[in-house]
Amino acid sequence: MKNNKFPKDFLWGGATAANQCEGGYNEYGRGLANVDVIPYGEDRFSVMNGTMRMLDFDDKYYYPAKEGIDMFHRFKEDIALFAEMGFKVYRMSIGWSRIFPKGDEDKANEEGLKFYENIFKECKKYGIEPLVTITHFDCPIHLIKQYGGWKNRKLIGFYENLCKVLFTRYKGLVKHWITFNEINMILHLPFMGAGLLVDEGENFEKAQYQAIHHELVASAIATKLAHEIDPNNKVGCMIAAGTTYPNTCNPNDFWKAYKNDREGYFFIDVQARGYYPNYALKEMERKGITPKMEEGDKGLLKKHTVDFISLSYYNSQLTSADSEISKQTEGNVFPTLRNPYLEASEWGWQIDPLGFRITLNNLYDRYQKPLFVAENGLGAQDVIDENGNINDDYRISYLDEHIKAMRDAINIDGVEVIGYTTWGCIDLVSASTGEMKKRYGFIYVDKDNEGNGTLKRYKKKSFYWYKDVIKTNGENLK
Repeated sequence: MKNNKFPKDFLWGGATAANQCEGGYNEYGRGLANVDVIPYGEDRFSVMNGTMRMLDFDDKYYYPAKEGIDMFHRFKEDIALFAEMGFKVYRMSIGWSRIFPKGDEDKANEEGLKFYENIFKECKKYGIEPLVTITHFDCPIHLIKQYGGWKNRKLIGFYENLCKVLFTRYKGLVKHWITFNEINMILHLPFMGAGLLVDEGENFEKAQYQAIHHELVASAIATKLAHEIDPNNKVGCMIAAGTTYPNTCNPNDFWKAYKNDREGYFFIDVQARGYYPNYALKEMERKGITPKMEEGDKGLLKKHTVDFISLSYYNSQLTSADSEISKQTEGNVFPTLRNPYLEASEWGWQIDPLGFRITLNNLYDRYQKPLFVAENGLGAQDVIDENGNINDDYRISYLDEHIKAMRDAINIDGVEVIGYTTWGCIDLVSASTGEMKKRYGFIYVDKDNEGNGTLKRYKKKSFYWYKDVIKTNGENLK
């Protein structure tokens, strides 16, 4: 018989990031962060990957993170809408520079701490559990200018100080934490992922892996502190996931796909297993990029592994060992060939619900730790009709198929999934493109790519659909 049930205490909800929705970039004493100075337009990607250096605003650009969707002033309205849908959990993030404006201060900014305290209390009022990402790509600009970002070991101490303040101040309000959002993105968008800029003549890959090591050690320290300050805390890591298929049955294609997946698994191997895997050590040794490690690092990594593994999933990938094949899709941060068996979104992201199930199985088979789906969703252009309705059936179809794939992973395959938060539960600024027209939410926000609009919120058709999914614990799926 078909089993439509999800676990009794399954955590349904939605996800956002501070830098994509908050705004209020200079209010309550907040300092400037790397995510603030990434512009909208054709130069955005060059800034994100660090090939174009930008550490302040330039009048010729529009910076969408300055205002976001103004959740800074509207969080009560937005959380009330989440509660109306029946959210059990709301995944959000902290803006580091709102707590420590420069990043290296001894004393935290009280106004910033109070702002997040008010958000958490508003969530608790509705019975919504906050799932808080400590760093969702945010790095104070001062730490980049003064120290070079995460390639400098001093950032471990600054991050530790941030964590101590957060775990102490919000004890009893927050018990689920994620240390770094999509930690593997440092390999693809290093400035956005870790505030990483490389000096002239510096070995770029060596700097990347030094920064990676510092983040991995910082994650272990955060896990240690969280458990010490409140034994009820649960700490997770996070990977931008999506299984890779070989283009053919040629063993070289299979090996290329295998190595592609392992590039991301490396981070979780360390955070979940507690040590650097041999394949990574060997590769770093061959390339001469082995990071400098201090005494005690290995012990920290081994002793303080995460409690759960969270992931984002949007699409699978396809790769070939044949350099002559050039069918790479546009619109993806991860390079991938076009899969002829899959449809794609307007932005070229290939839609693969079965790939979601495969990805969940791969992660659970590898780590045997609970999984939390922290991001999943469809970016699309939504249109308000003459009656004020937004009929986003395409989004409902996408989410319905992916949730059913997750259900099968749980009920048929035995994968332990504890929660699911759709990405951009309210429309927000796209991290990859800076656009507003690339919408993911159940709630429409009246704002365009140039920042024009009233910011008024409208419920989409998917709002009522997801409300019913949560109410029935997933039993209403097609």
